[in-house]
Amino acid sequence: MDGKKIRLVIADDHTIFRDGLRRLLDLEDDFEVVGEAADGAEAVAMVRQHQPAILLLDLAMPKMPGLEALRELSQQNSNTRCILLTAAIERRQIIEALHVGARGIVMKESATQLLLKAIRTVVAGLYWVGREPVTDMMMYLREQSTLQVPSKARSSFGLTRRETEILATIVAGLSNKEIAQKFTLSEDTVKHHLTNIFDKVGVSSRLELALFAINNRLIEN
Repeated sequence: MDGKKIRLVIADDHTIFRDGLRRLLDLEDDFEVVGEAADGAEAVAMVRQHQPAILLLDLAMPKMPGLEALRELSQQNSNTRCILLTAAIERRQIIEALHVGARGIVMKESATQLLLKAIRTVVAGLYWVGREPVTDMMMYLREQSTLQVPSKARSSFGLTRRETEILATIVAGLSNKEIAQKFTLSEDTVKHHLTNIFDKVGVSSRLELALFAINNRLIEN
């Protein structure tokens, strides 16, 4: 890689796993492990100190769980991309992890080459979930939304019926022009609705909104 290595921090509370992972990564010419952490708080501190390209973060961490560490890093606007490593994870946790900033999720049982591929995929700007890259996050979210089990009680976050309909089209990946055509609205009206939706749920982008909608089960199956 023309001399430029991918700098990584490993965060896992099991020393043997952490040591083994470091040895595997050290075998790759384009990787450089610059720090290790044994809990979530240490992981956040290591990212602040080293500013790595990738944080490999265990989901189940003492002191500060992996998702909490992710939230902390997202509030700091860190450029480090996080890949969660976990022995088990539910679909809802995957959506939540993506919502709070994870760029990849890899099972600990995965083959070494799968993890290496996931790291390089995330560095290249894509997402990685499970065993494959995600090139179209909206498509992935749409697929996940069809698998969600309806919640017994949901908050509407003050959304009107029209705003909820538009929210569903955002999860489906429609553009402003397509939304306008679907509901016979002007694009300016669609933009106005989107601004109101962003303000009500507290997000600033279409991807964040789609993640939020699925994480909070705002879309009917």
